[in-house]
Amino acid sequence: MFDITPFEDKMSKSNGIFEKDLETIRAGRANPRVLDKITVDNYGVQSPISQVANITVPEPRLLQIAPWDPSMVKAIEKSLTTSDLGINPSNDGKVIRLVFPELTEERRKDLSKEVKKRGDDAKVAIRNIRREAVDVAEKAEKASTITEDHLKKARDDIQKLTDRKVEEIDKIVETKTKEIMTV
Repeated sequence: MFDITPFEDKMSKSNGIFEKDLETIRAGRANPRVLDKITVDNYGVQSPISQVANITVPEPRLLQIAPWDPSMVKAIEKSLTTSDLGINPSNDGKVIRLVFPELTEERRKDLSKEVKKRGDDAKVAIRNIRREAVDVAEKAEKASTITEDHLKKARDDIQKLTDRKVEEIDKIVETKTKEIMTV
């Protein structure tokens, strides 16, 4: 019998990475996750902002970043300015504020396209895992460790698993697109 569990785990991890990736796309309201990929120079070491400051959401469209070390304000502000976030930070010497502007209809559509593109990339990753699983099953059949019937069943199981994981991606994309398009 052919075990597809390792490939199911890989597909689940791939979907989890895709979901985490979508959290970095801002949808008009403030979400601390948009800062996850931005690093700041912390005494010679690149560190995520969340490791050098407290990030709060006092209002729906405002992120407040309070560094634990007040001397980090300039470094954090510089990292935010050079990032692809597209928001100019303002600071009062102790706290940095990021005001998220309302998204225009055009920007919402662009973000929806980006979500769809990332969803397509995630589907490609799932299909690559499917191809890998089928290759492993075929090699097992050639090595006579599984029968031809087991190979056929393994292919069917792998395809059903792939279809289920691709469907999950479609649902995630649909949910994120609704979130972005909601004014």
